[in-house]
Amino acid sequence: MLSVPLRSFRRSNLQYIYRTTIVRTATSLVAGEPIGPSIKTSIPGPASAKLLKELNSLQQAESVQFFVDYDKSLGNYIVDVDGNVLLDCFSQISSVPLGYNHPNLLNVFNDKHNLKSLINRPALGVFPGADWPKKLQSVLMNVSPGLPMVTTMMCGSCSNENAFKALCIKYMKNERGGKTFSKEEMDSCMINAPPGSPSLSILSFHGGFHGRTFATLSTTHSKAIHKIDIPAFDWPIAHFPKYRYPLEENVSENKQEDQKCLAEVEDLIVSYNAKGKPVVGIVIEPIQSEGGDNEASPEFFQQLQRIAKRHGAGLLIDEVQTGCGPTGKMWCHEYFNLDSPPDIVTFSKKMQIGGYFHSGDMRASEPYRIFNTWMGDPGKLLILEEALNVIKKQNLLAVVEKSGNALKSGIKQLEMEHPNVINSTRGRGTFLAFNAASPKLRDEIVAKLKQKGVQTGGCGDHSVRLRTALIFQEHHAAIFLDKFREVLKEM
Repeated sequence: MLSVPLRSFRRSNLQYIYRTTIVRTATSLVAGEPIGPSIKTSIPGPASAKLLKELNSLQQAESVQFFVDYDKSLGNYIVDVDGNVLLDCFSQISSVPLGYNHPNLLNVFNDKHNLKSLINRPALGVFPGADWPKKLQSVLMNVSPGLPMVTTMMCGSCSNENAFKALCIKYMKNERGGKTFSKEEMDSCMINAPPGSPSLSILSFHGGFHGRTFATLSTTHSKAIHKIDIPAFDWPIAHFPKYRYPLEENVSENKQEDQKCLAEVEDLIVSYNAKGKPVVGIVIEPIQSEGGDNEASPEFFQQLQRIAKRHGAGLLIDEVQTGCGPTGKMWCHEYFNLDSPPDIVTFSKKMQIGGYFHSGDMRASEPYRIFNTWMGDPGKLLILEEALNVIKKQNLLAVVEKSGNALKSGIKQLEMEHPNVINSTRGRGTFLAFNAASPKLRDEIVAKLKQKGVQTGGCGDHSVRLRTALIFQEHHAAIFLDKFREVLKEM
């Protein structure tokens, strides 16, 4: 007995034939890429299981899903040590810009100067190479979201951690009226006491994720396992909008949700300022990633920026997952048409190097205040430089938009066919997600897709997220949709 109307069934079959034709005739952006998944064993297979046992004897390794053969992985396909070939729609948690073993990136260190930049890794805050200023200008500032300065770091967590420090430093500089530190401040900070260690706060959102380092954990609210046993600051936490889907059918309700959350933000700023813990900044993701791919409207972000300005708080937009093109724009917040650039934009993952763009007043006046040994990695910047060249040359943001439209429309069709299993398809570009009817069903979907050769990931309580590379094309979307349809029919 058919579970969907005959018209939908026929349309589905026609779509399958059309997509199969696309897959067979498509040309991949990476030569030699597999034409589809190939599964030889269960995942993880015996070779992965053996390696996991070895690794687990040395460190806590139970988060490992399988071990990878990085020599054989290519393009959008990841190959495990058991010879299974999977279409990777997760890309190392949104971290791989051009897929695996892209030929342009493999050539980066054939240049002897580039190789020496890699192996003679400098302490950039003290001994940068002669070409470092030029590289920052030509690579990072070339994609700046309208901000005049950049500070490089190692990863997303330390980028946010140091951006938090920048927010505090800027606030206290204003409080002093430009005066130098007093002796009392200098002495008291050494014993973690005011006034040198002031009571300041940063506002974050329920469901947000900004890292696992100490201060960022106080702004991370996605899963308890990230935070348990770790002391946290008394900092304000506002609710992020929870939208009803489809968006076009719930405009009024979602607008009311925006206003409710914005009012809470303002109330929290006022109350924390009144109790002597002034809010120096607001940190937010353009799309809450680990917390469930929750999205908010451009109007929400516009009003949030105005609230921050009204109360003298900096606005930090965390683009660690969304940056470098997966939403179809270089920076997701470009969709929001803000009145002006945010005060700080943090990045990492697909950008290869970590760091944050920032306004001039977020720059510390004294050396060593925002500092660590490496302050980034010139080798990673060289990889990013070539990745950006490929993105521009092959117009990959347009590829993302086209592939994203195919993915999103296809998932919405499957949602219509299986409304009791999945719902709430959402996102921008190929940065997409949908909800399963329950956490158990979500886990089953992710597991069954993997056994059919498609790597995805979960987020939030019951969401499945897609995090493809920028070279993910329409024929890859067709493969995903057909495998996903098989899973849904089996369920």
